[in-house]
Amino acid sequence: MGKFTIPERVIYVCTGSKCSKRGGKELYKNVKAFSKYYGDKNDLEVIQVDCFDRCKYAPVCNIQPDNIWLKEYHEKEVLKVLQIIMQDQPKV
Repeated sequence: MGKFTIPERVIYVCTGSKCSKRGGKELYKNVKAFSKYYGDKNDLEVIQVDCFDRCKYAPVCNIQPDNIWLKEYHEKEVLKVLQIIMQDQPKV
C-alpha cells in the first residue's frame, strides 16, 4: 500500500455544468499545473468537484484549511490568491 500524505492546503474547484461554462474546468487544469510547478505534493492538492450547489455564483472554488471561497472569479485572481497563500505558508 502506498504512503498516504496530507497536504497543507486543498483547493476544490467546481467543474459542474454552469461552472464549467464560466471557466471552472479551465481553472482546474491551470491550478493543477500551478501545483505541479509550485513543487512539493504536500503543499497543495487540487480536487475537482462536480457541484457545490452555488450555481448562481459560478464559477466557484474553495481553499482549505483557510476556508476561502471564491465566486464569480477570473482565473488570474485565483492564481494570485494561491501564490500569496503559498508564500505565507511556513516551511516545516
